Amino acid sequence: MKHLLIVLSLLIFSLGSAQSENSETEQSSIFDRKHELKLGAIKMLSAVIFETSYERILSSNSGYGVSLLVNLNQSNEYLENYSLTPFYRMYFQTYEDYGAKGFFVEGFTSIFAGKNYFTYDYITGNYEDENFVDASIGLALGKKWINTAGFVFEIKAGAGRNLFGASEFDAIFKGDFYIGYRF
Repeated sequence: MKHLLIVLSLLIFSLGSAQSENSETEQSSIFDRKHELKLGAIKMLSAVIFETSYERILSSNSGYGVSLLVNLNQSNEYLENYSLTPFYRMYFQTYEDYGAKGFFVEGFTSIFAGKNYFTYDYITGNYEDENFVDASIGLALGKKWINTAGFVFEIKAGAGRNLFGASEFDAIFKGDFYIGYRF
C-alpha cells in the first residue's frame, strides 16, 4: 500500500510539473496573454469600496472590458453604491515591447446606483435620503505598466456626464490606482 501511494505521488508530481512546463512554453511571451484582472487599491483602502476590472486585449494598441464597483460600506457618502462600466481603450506607446501598455485614452459608459443624501422633500420640509439609478458617458486618461511576469500597475482618472439627472451631481468621477495580472 505504501509503494502504491509513493508511485501515485510521483506520478501526480511528474504530471503536475510537466503541465506547468507546457503552460510556461505556451505563454512564454506577454504578447500571447490577452486577459487582465485588476483591483482598485485606493478606494478599497480608504472607503471599503471594491472595484474590479476585466480587460480583453485586442492588439498592442487597443482593448475593451468592464469594471464592477460595489460599495461595501454604504453608510459613507460616496456617490455610487453599485456600478457597471463597460469601456474601450486606445493605447499610445512609442515602443511595442509588451503591447497594450503605456499611455491610454478610455471611452466609457457607466450604469450606476446610489443614494442622494440631501434631497429636499417639499411636503414634509425635511431633507431625506433618496435612492437613484443613472447612467453616464465619459472619457478617462491613464497609464499602464506591465512587467515580463504579467503583473500590471495602472493609474487612471476621468469623468463622465450623467445622462438622466437622477443623481444630485451632474458628473461622475472614475479613477484609481489599479493592481492586477495579465494572463
